[in-house]
Amino acid sequence: MNKSVTLNNGVEMPLLGLGIYAPGEKNEVRKAVALALETGYRLLDTASVYENEEEVGQGIKDSLVPREELFITSKVWNDEQGYDATLKAYERSLEKLQTNYLDLYLVHWPVREHRKDTWRALEKLYSEGRVRAIGVSNYYQPHLEELFGYASVVPAVNQFEFSPFMYLPELLAYCREKGIQPEGYSPLVRGQQADNNTLEEIARKTGKSTFQVLIRWALQHQVVTIPKSTSKKHLEANFDVWDFELSEEDMAKMNKMHAGIRVADDPMTYL
Repeated sequence: MNKSVTLNNGVEMPLLGLGIYAPGEKNEVRKAVALALETGYRLLDTASVYENEEEVGQGIKDSLVPREELFITSKVWNDEQGYDATLKAYERSLEKLQTNYLDLYLVHWPVREHRKDTWRALEKLYSEGRVRAIGVSNYYQPHLEELFGYASVVPAVNQFEFSPFMYLPELLAYCREKGIQPEGYSPLVRGQQADNNTLEEIARKTGKSTFQVLIRWALQHQVVTIPKSTSKKHLEANFDVWDFELSEEDMAKMNKMHAGIRVADDPMTYL
C-alpha cells in the first residue's frame, strides 16, 4: 500500500498522521509531536480551537525534522469565520505554529452564515500560494453541493468522522466522484469500542490490537487517517500498521458495523 495519496492539485499527502486534539496538559502535546516525528509520522493535524498550535510548533522545532518533510494541517474555527476574520485567523495559526505556510487549511465546520465568505478567504490564500491545499471538514453531501455553487477551487480534502461505526460509503463515493480526498478523524472512536467482539476476533487473527485493526480498515478504504495519542507506546502502535492486511471478508464484516455512533456533532445540524 502506498503511504501517501496525491490530492487533486498534485500535492502529496501522507495517508496516516497524528491528530492533535486537546489533552489536558499542554506540554504533553509538545512531547507527543516530537515523539511522533521521531516514530515516522509526517502528517500533523491541529486546529485553532484546540489551543495547542504553539505546542505543535515547539514540538516540530524540538524534532529537528525539516519543515519541507512535514504536512501540517490547521482549521479555522466557527467564531473566526467570515472573509476578513478567516484571513486573520490564518495569520495567527502561522505565527503560533512558527511556519510561513500550511500544507492544508480547512473550514472546521460549515457555519451557515459564514461558510461562503470563509471559502472565498481560503481561495485567496491558495491563489496567493500561501497554503498548498485547501479543503473542508465536517461537510456532508448537501454542504458540498452548496459549495460547488460558488467555489472556484474544488476542495482538495474533506475531513469527517470515520470509523466502522460511522461508515458513510455514499459520502466516500461522492467525494471521490468530485476529486476530493476523504480524511477521517476519530478512527478509534475514543476507545469506546476497544472490546468489540468482531474487532477482537479480527485482532486475534491478524496478531494486532483492535486499534490497529481500526486504523488499517480506514487506510484500506484509502481514507487519510489521523488517530490521536500522546503516549509513546500508543503513537508507535498506531503507526505500526503497514505490515499486515485485512482480508476482503474482514473488511466486509467491518463495513457492516455501522451503528450511527458519533463522538462529534452531526454535520447535518449545520444545514
